[in-house]
Amino acid sequence: MTRDISTVGVVGLGTMGAGIVEVLARAGLTVVAVDVSDEAIARGRARIAESTARAAARGKLTEDQQRDIFDRITLGTDLNSVAAADLVLEAIPEQLEQKQELFARLDKICGPDTILATNTSSLSVTELSVSTTRSSRVVGLHFFNPAPVMKLVEVVRTVVTEPEVLADVVALAERLGKSPVVAGDRAGFIANGLLFAYLNHAASMYEQKYATREDIDAAMRFGCGLPMGPLAVLDLVGIDTAYEILEQMYRQSRDRLHAPAPILKQMRTAGLLGRKSGRGFYTYEQAGSPVVVAEAGETGAVAGTPRDVRAVGVVGTGTMATGIVEVFAKSGYDVVYVARSEEKVERVRTALIRSLDKQIQRGRLTEEAKADALARVTGSTRLDDLAFADLVVEAVVEELSVKQALFENFDEICKPGAILATTTSSLPVIDCAVATSRPGDVVGMHFFNPAPVMKLVEVVRTVATTDDVVATVHEVCRRTRKHAVDCGDRAGFIVNALLFPYLNDAARMLQANYATAEDIDTAIKLGAGYPMGPFELLDVVGLDVSLAIQRVLFAEFREPGWSPVPLLEHLVTAGYLGRKTGRGFRDYAKR
Repeated sequence: MTRDISTVGVVGLGTMGAGIVEVLARAGLTVVAVDVSDEAIARGRARIAESTARAAARGKLTEDQQRDIFDRITLGTDLNSVAAADLVLEAIPEQLEQKQELFARLDKICGPDTILATNTSSLSVTELSVSTTRSSRVVGLHFFNPAPVMKLVEVVRTVVTEPEVLADVVALAERLGKSPVVAGDRAGFIANGLLFAYLNHAASMYEQKYATREDIDAAMRFGCGLPMGPLAVLDLVGIDTAYEILEQMYRQSRDRLHAPAPILKQMRTAGLLGRKSGRGFYTYEQAGSPVVVAEAGETGAVAGTPRDVRAVGVVGTGTMATGIVEVFAKSGYDVVYVARSEEKVERVRTALIRSLDKQIQRGRLTEEAKADALARVTGSTRLDDLAFADLVVEAVVEELSVKQALFENFDEICKPGAILATTTSSLPVIDCAVATSRPGDVVGMHFFNPAPVMKLVEVVRTVATTDDVVATVHEVCRRTRKHAVDCGDRAGFIVNALLFPYLNDAARMLQANYATAEDIDTAIKLGAGYPMGPFELLDVVGLDVSLAIQRVLFAEFREPGWSPVPLLEHLVTAGYLGRKTGRGFRDYAKR
């Protein structure tokens, strides 16, 4: 049996504190809210009034319900007023000494059964708990902003938290209509622990001038389906806030990947704090505005004059190759695809027809458009039939020797000026380029699966690739309605280099028994708005594919934190590869 928590004290009425007060009162609890001054109380009351008024305007609250919410709330400046609360939650600024002092005072004010909770997003709950004589009754109760909207609550246990206290707080979160996940007391908990290392990596990628801010953000939005790119998220969170969270994470973990990227410190010092200051990684219309404005000198133009591309060759017969054939054929290009046998030629054509038919059934394509696309496509078993192509794209197995042999053949077969592209997701493009006598004509053109659906193409320039080749691929992407992003020729390009270390971190978190796979997935989906949690995504991608990419990243960058997690290696060794085998991080045979 869990304890009935009916009265809650909240200390701090900033944006987060006021939101938590509203959440508690809307759930029918009695709330005693405290702040340091009458002015702070007035601001807190105004925040709650504004938020509930918006909810009423949208039909989510009646006027009577709005009035009842305020009837349940008592506001004041006397900390002693929370003495009788069943639980007291602090939501004051993220300063360790200030929070410790508050907990010491609450320990003396509140009865021995009162649970003390902190809404900290980055500080050690254990360090806060030892400021009291009741460490076993101190927990983290981390809401996400805006609290009335976000479903996720991280319930953070320390090594001495009483199980009954944990159960009581989890039950309270559920009563509030939230989805609680239980985590141990370590840097960043679940959501921030995974996300801020990823955000920090993106900031470093930008700082190194590997890719533009727009391309980094677009790559993660279009390549992974994320609601926002990482640099835009940093601007939203606040550069100063992100810096402090990373500093706290690094202080606790001593993991170099948590050490704030130097650019974050520079921006913080310069007052470039993101949306709230009107300028961060992007420039905004005004302080607090979400509207991005162009900066002086920005053109977005790609250097070089595009070459004329009318005919495209595709080598390969897998899902990716078939999807690429469809993309080009539907966009008006003449396409020849090359397979190793007549049987595979027919298999590609059958898969192509099936895909087009599905689009007709869904009203996305007409019979006439299908016929036109199929009329542009020719299958072959002879590489020599690529001689007419202006652009040749290989989409064969991820083995360098196989790709290099193909590029040697392209060099002999393809006409002068033809662009030779590889769809590799992890191998060095330059290794394919030097297999030819025309490395300037070789480029990476990394489509994402399924190619007809996914908008992103990573355009990978080697040290030898010419400007007109890059410009040509950008024009081809525009014509095929793809979003092209530019990056250099290094392992992982943009998307995989940012995505797979984050997935590896999630596997490490699970291996350490820090939280369950279900709770980690829930935290990321509800806390960050991601379409899939890391373990859902790993099982979809395939654990063998994920391990191979992580090994390539580790081999290239030699970053200790990117070494593949043993748990991932063991699952692959056991043949648990994800959905394709029926078992990965989850057992799909039981569903």
